[in-house]
Amino acid sequence: MEQSVIEEPALPPAQGEEQHLSLALANTAIALPGGHRIDRLGTPAQTNHWLTERGLAPVDIGMREMCAAQLRSLREQTRSLFASRAAGLSPLPAAVTAINDAMTRVSAAPLLQWDDKNGPYRATRHPTTEILDHALAALAADAADLLTGSDVERLTACGSPPCNRYLLRHGRRHWCSTRCGDRARAARAYARRTQPKTQ
Repeated sequence: MEQSVIEEPALPPAQGEEQHLSLALANTAIALPGGHRIDRLGTPAQTNHWLTERGLAPVDIGMREMCAAQLRSLREQTRSLFASRAAGLSPLPAAVTAINDAMTRVSAAPLLQWDDKNGPYRATRHPTTEILDHALAALAADAADLLTGSDVERLTACGSPPCNRYLLRHGRRHWCSTRCGDRARAARAYARRTQPKTQ
């Protein structure tokens, strides 16, 4: 079934997003009732805005689709790891590799390049690529810290289908927002009212 993209409703950050940028990254793809979805990284401009809001990029770095796609890919690998941990399953090796690769992408020195026209030379990468690599490394390191730290015991998926956001549980609360909690409670009340009575 094809999902439609709708105007973004005002959703508060899920519990834990302020402490863990990787949790905020995982929650940039949001499933809503009715088969609708929101992708906060859907375009290069949205990606640049998201990174800027979190202090990971300047206001206008000239983000291209290739860069936005790299961040969306890291998001999916992060979501895969969070889903595995929340469900108590083994992670996909590719997801672990993606996090490790992102953490080690940042180059501290101009790299050696060699081509037939110029011969050997040292060159720095494009500024946008460098900024993106630093952002990817920071997000991946945060995901690794979350998955190996004490907060991981509170990591859970929102308990209100179809929502697909992750949060750090606080007490008994296992919804990412009041909206999801209200929807879950309404669904339980409806199920109780419509359940056949047994004698």
